[in-house]
Amino acid sequence: MSHQPPPFFKRGPAPLARLTFFVALSLALIFIDARFKTLELLREAVSLVTHPIQQAAHIPVNFALGAGSYLSGITHFREENVRLRHAQLESAAIVLRTRQLESENERLRKLLEIKSRKNITGQAAQILHASRDPFTHRVVVDKGRQHGVVAGQPAIDELGVVGQVTRVFPFVSEVTLISDKNQAIPVQIVRNGLRSVVFGIGDGQLQLRFMPTNVDVQEGDLLVTSGLDDIFLPGLPVAKVVRIERETAYTFAQITCVPVAAVENNGEIMLLDPREPINLPAELKDDPKASSAKAVSKKPASKRRIRPE
Repeated sequence: MSHQPPPFFKRGPAPLARLTFFVALSLALIFIDARFKTLELLREAVSLVTHPIQQAAHIPVNFALGAGSYLSGITHFREENVRLRHAQLESAAIVLRTRQLESENERLRKLLEIKSRKNITGQAAQILHASRDPFTHRVVVDKGRQHGVVAGQPAIDELGVVGQVTRVFPFVSEVTLISDKNQAIPVQIVRNGLRSVVFGIGDGQLQLRFMPTNVDVQEGDLLVTSGLDDIFLPGLPVAKVVRIERETAYTFAQITCVPVAAVENNGEIMLLDPREPINLPAELKDDPKASSAKAVSKKPASKRRIRPE
């Protein structure tokens, strides 16, 4: 009878031998993989197989984190919506004011463009209110004598002539609009160069007076300042012809115009600096005949000697 132990209890190689074998095998695989990259495909295959398992293992954790973020996000968004609604209500007036300021800035930029294009100087003014007299077309601006404003200065906007300063106070000034019935401006028709004078008629319109019925004026003609009054610079748009009535029963034609500028709708205007006086040429100043003629013209008629014939 054999006394050999059953195969189940066979010990096999010694543990030290096994450890040595597997250590040597591991080192060999590490060297081969580092040297020749032979296990890269095996590593990719293992990763491809284990990836779904990893994703499935992370589902409970991701679900718990997502649920917490969703609930906290709902609360945060509700609070944010309430805060934004309150801020919107509080800033409604600011938004409306900002739109108005943008419009004013656009108008001021256009005024500055006119200033640079026409090579003129002046200062912007804010219209405070209209005149209390309902039968006149006048406005009060926030620039006065303390700001260097003088009576007679032209007032324009980005489109054309608005009026003229007629009364100056220390801190405000009164501007008479071109539509006022007491306002008149020398003008010139751009199309043919014809010079005339345009008068305000008090109802927001203008009129070319004392023009014969056969005058060369057409509807749509643009009127600009002629500069003959030494007040308005030449070439500033004033009005446009809208209606012409030629009746043989009248000596003059009835020519109605409308202002080019936003006379009744302005918020800001520009007050142009007064024009410099025209200097006479040096030859006229030094001419003794001219000076003597000027002296004779200033001499009273009663003291002039008349030689009998």
